[in-house]
Amino acid sequence: MSLPKPPHPAKLVIGAFLKDKSLMEKIVGELVLEFGEIDMASRWLSFDFTNYYHKEMGSPLFRRMFSFKKLIDQSNLPEIKLFTNELEKKLSGDLYHKGRRLNIDPGYLVLERFVLATGKNFTHRIYLTRGIYADLTLIYTKGGFKALAWTYPDYKSEPMITWLTQVRKRYKMDLKDKI
Repeated sequence: MSLPKPPHPAKLVIGAFLKDKSLMEKIVGELVLEFGEIDMASRWLSFDFTNYYHKEMGSPLFRRMFSFKKLIDQSNLPEIKLFTNELEKKLSGDLYHKGRRLNIDPGYLVLERFVLATGKNFTHRIYLTRGIYADLTLIYTKGGFKALAWTYPDYKSEPMITWLTQVRKRYKMDLKDKI
């Protein structure tokens, strides 16, 4: 029999992609107010893996990723996703009814995996609560992150894997300090 026990806290990771890079300062300010100090930030990453968002947001699109110093309870992912949805609406302003100006993807990283939050159901997504699902995006096995059949192209790119590997190293140190 397995005995239930709470999981370790997770490293909050949030990605934002947009066309207008000048919005990033506002995004970062709002995220820091809500989640505390940023631990690591990626450089600007190209988002030319798909044209899925071009009609809504224009092109070219760019992505930045952030991890946060304060570790989170994994069960908080739905509330975090709902917050980032509201932030997308707020920063899109009057244009929101025509489409977003940005997309904010929250998720968390633990030693074994990287999980994103989504409001869209699919075969591999697990329902959490309040209309939010967990998307198992990457697994960590045999010394590295491995993509799955459904992993979005940008999340299995070399620059993203390299950055997430650095975040994982930082998270490992955070756990040693906490445990």
